[in-house]
Amino acid sequence: MKDIKWIFVLYSIGAVLAMCSIGVFVARSSIFGILFSIVALVLIMGYGFKTKKSMREAGTL
Repeated sequence: MKDIKWIFVLYSIGAVLAMCSIGVFVARSSIFGILFSIVALVLIMGYGFKTKKSMREAGTL
């Protein structure tokens, strides 16, 4: 069994929570909440891909 990279588990949980919060804010008709959730999703996924790239370049992935 391969080692689990826990940082990626945390990034993926954060991204899923951001996606779920978009749905919650759509149901509540909150434009500010929807925009905040979209920005959070983009940032979380961006940091995840950035971390993956840096780990791949360092040979730790």
